[in-house]
Amino acid sequence: MSCPINSLRFNASLCACPPGHLLDRTTNTCVLFGSSPAIVISQADSDAVSFPVTIFSFDSLRMFMQSQAVFLQATLVMLASWLFFCLFLRFMKLGDGRNIWFRMRWWVSRLDLCFATTHWLDDQKVITKRKTELGGTFSIASWILFIGLFAALLYQIISKRSIEVHNIKAAHAPDMASFVNDMEYNITTVSTMSCANVRDLGTIVFGNPGFLKQKVMPLSNFANYSCHNNSDGPTVRVQCRRCRFIQDKIYISWQFVDLPSSPASAVGFQFNLSARNHPKKDHASFLSGILKNVSSFDDTPVTFRGKNANIVQFNLFPRIYVNQQDSKLLQPLFHEFVPGSFFQKASDLQTSLENSNDGVLNVTLFINLLSSYIVEIENQNIFGPVSFLADLGGLYCISVAIFLYLVVQFEYRIKKLHDEDSVMRNIRNRKIAQDHWNKLRKYVMFTWGCSTMDDYYNDLSATPSCADCMVQSSLEGGLLRKRKAKSGYTTFRFNRQTAKQDTESLKATATGSEMKTITTKQERPLINAWLCGQGKQSLIRPCEGDSSQLSELFHSEAIIPPPPTIEFKDSSDIDMFDVLEKIKSLYEYNVILRDKLLATESEIRSLAIKSS
Repeated sequence: MSCPINSLRFNASLCACPPGHLLDRTTNTCVLFGSSPAIVISQADSDAVSFPVTIFSFDSLRMFMQSQAVFLQATLVMLASWLFFCLFLRFMKLGDGRNIWFRMRWWVSRLDLCFATTHWLDDQKVITKRKTELGGTFSIASWILFIGLFAALLYQIISKRSIEVHNIKAAHAPDMASFVNDMEYNITTVSTMSCANVRDLGTIVFGNPGFLKQKVMPLSNFANYSCHNNSDGPTVRVQCRRCRFIQDKIYISWQFVDLPSSPASAVGFQFNLSARNHPKKDHASFLSGILKNVSSFDDTPVTFRGKNANIVQFNLFPRIYVNQQDSKLLQPLFHEFVPGSFFQKASDLQTSLENSNDGVLNVTLFINLLSSYIVEIENQNIFGPVSFLADLGGLYCISVAIFLYLVVQFEYRIKKLHDEDSVMRNIRNRKIAQDHWNKLRKYVMFTWGCSTMDDYYNDLSATPSCADCMVQSSLEGGLLRKRKAKSGYTTFRFNRQTAKQDTESLKATATGSEMKTITTKQERPLINAWLCGQGKQSLIRPCEGDSSQLSELFHSEAIIPPPPTIEFKDSSDIDMFDVLEKIKSLYEYNVILRDKLLATESEIRSLAIKSS
């Protein structure tokens, strides 16, 4: 069988990987194990009843938010953006209250939650609640500042919610005997070997070897041990239930020997240790790590092989956790790794593999109990409920006080800000009143006026006339709709745009009293004549004659005045003012003719309906 790639041969037919390389069975290639760091260790304490670590994981928050400065910077950015936005709105015109800028400024003023009763007021004046745009701006600004400071306070509570107090006291033999833990040691030899290479596992030594206090006993009397194979190599497991450490130093040794197809060599060691309080199994400590295959002098990869032992030393540190009901735990700590025999060069490793005297790999687990002192650990919260509420109230007072001072200064120095709320309210009330007036006009037009919806007015006997509305509404008010006449009514079409132009032209040519007089003089005969024709008592004067008088009134010269005369002086210079006056007179005459024409057309239609 061919050797793996990058391998070396020994004893003419056997293969081995170079120093620091491990065989990858999937690709049948020798690959470099590990990297430059000599030791990689991870250690963690677990506590099932800790809060809020087990419920909320704040590690990701701490990684994302490195400090409170992130919250403060975000707060300043949001505060500056809000103030800039409100300043931009101040330069926009209010208009008639219908544009988007007025609506935005109005809603900003509605956000005045903090300073509605603390605005500038004159002396001896009743304090009234008024909301201004300036107050709304600074109210939201104060809340932005408060929320930002509150977030920074929460981050401080999360990251530094408690402090750990260590109290060291001298240990006695009874104190050390009270530590009863369940401990487990897993040492993996990273190699291509298996548990078949393991020898001499089953002895434990208490005390220093070679001294009088040395005590050797079977390992089975102290703990349970086993060996099992995995992908990285053979793993030796030592489990001790209800362990009581009496001696300070403990040694557990074993060795690997050469087999015909598996030489005793390794490129590194892995360990996984755990300690758990036996009476209270909810508190445990874990320790794991990898010992890289590098020499003690440089970062050259090496392969461990030879008679000198590779010593992995751990310390057991006694700790009492006061907050966990005086839970006593022997905390395992990695101390050092003393490498044994190893080879850096491929030629030296090849010579050692061919020498049967070097066909061994010794491993020693050294456990040192630090029994001189005991550490009492107590967690103390630095933020209680009273201190938290005090800090929260202080942040709110600071946020409001800063912007209250700004509100007072602005309104004291800028007199225009004293009545800015009334200006916006007047504009908004005027807009609302105009909208209501437009709704009322539409209601009157579609209720008593003439509509373009012909289907609705097919039944003319149920439709009131404009003339009847004008007369009877002044007498009966809202009872007109209940007292509809059964006779025919006069209808005409109402053009809103034309009526608006006519109204404007009349306003330009005559005052209110004059318009009232003209309308009364022109319409009174028509209304009176029509009422007399219907057999009703006239409100203006008693009925004289019959309905035949209506046609006489329509064709009389009193109703339609003669056209104005246009005369110019016999001169080469014509005054432009005279021309404009003549044109104005013609325009007024045309307006009167148009009104008379509409009235005549309406009456003719009414008479035609009666005759039919």
